[in-house]
Amino acid sequence: QVQLVESGGGLVQAGGSLRLSCAASGRVFSINAMGWYRQAPGKERELVAIITSGGTTIYSDSVKGRFTISRDNAKNTVYLQMNSLKPEDTDVYYCKATTEVGTYWGQGTQVTVSS
Repeated sequence: QVQLVESGGGLVQAGGSLRLSCAASGRVFSINAMGWYRQAPGKERELVAIITSGGTTIYSDSVKGRFTISRDNAKNTVYLQMNSLKPEDTDVYYCKATTEVGTYWGQGTQVTVSS
């Protein structure tokens, strides 16, 4: 089992920045990749960014150049630095960990960008 706890969401004005954190605990050695997803009410959950255990990163086109995903293996934590935020970035952001035996989700953190 892997447990994920997200933090760092909040309210920010357009053009501002936020940093999300996701701390993993439990069987962290089994994690292959971690990522951030977001979901608006009534919509599908969508990929924001992924980082593999080897450090490879993948971003959705909508955030490329504005968001940066990183991980601190010593702290078992993944971060999402979000710059130049837009109102359309408003969503609940979820952390996901992928292992060989399953996937795990955090509880989500709200990000609201005002215009």
